[in-house]
Amino acid sequence: MPEKSKAENLLDNIVETLGDSVSKKKSVSFFGEEKSNQVTNQLNRLFGRQKPVHNLLGGGKSADVLLWRNKKISASVLTGATAIWLLFEWLNYHFLTLIFFALVLGMLGQFIWTNASGLFNRSQSKVPRLDLPKEIFVDIAVQISVEVNRALGFLQDVACGGNIKQFLLVVVSLWAAAVVGSWCNFLTVFYVGFVAAHTLPVLYERYEDEVDSFVYAVLEQIQHNYRKLDTGLLSKIPKGKLKGKKFE
Repeated sequence: MPEKSKAENLLDNIVETLGDSVSKKKSVSFFGEEKSNQVTNQLNRLFGRQKPVHNLLGGGKSADVLLWRNKKISASVLTGATAIWLLFEWLNYHFLTLIFFALVLGMLGQFIWTNASGLFNRSQSKVPRLDLPKEIFVDIAVQISVEVNRALGFLQDVACGGNIKQFLLVVVSLWAAAVVGSWCNFLTVFYVGFVAAHTLPVLYERYEDEVDSFVYAVLEQIQHNYRKLDTGLLSKIPKGKLKGKKFE
């Protein structure tokens, strides 16, 4: 009996040690898979970004408008831009004509308000004065100057940085923008960019996983085709070496 009990205890200890080792391996493999999934998710983000889309857009009220945090404000901004584009492009209104018509309508409204209140109430009511604060224009000018200086600084850094690939990419992008600008006027290009800024970020934020996987699949396919082209054609092109002549 004691020998049997010792054998049973030894067998139980062996089973427990095996069970602990298997559970540890499972836990390690589980956390390893989870960590690898996190790493792959971080690596598969578009352009290697780590911050949310809201932070990349500035994280302020403008980002809220672009990402449709307040649907009424975003819809009103997009509707106003569409109305302006329709007035200038489809109805062929000019900027000065629109301003003067708006001033005429404003003056007519104030004239009717003043005289009608005097007829019905026997005392003229004061029309509220429209006074735009100076801070609005100062803030707009400051924001425009900041963005223009940032763009100019980026172009100068690219031109003087010595990165040939980045330089060629920027030059091709500017050339493509010039070609697109020759097809339509500045207002249409600005409106298309405005609509894209109000639709693409919110769509990307909603379907970022699908967009990231699709973009990386396309990039992998392009790299695969380039390798095939390189091995099949480009590698067979003889590369000549320039040898300088020796003058005695």
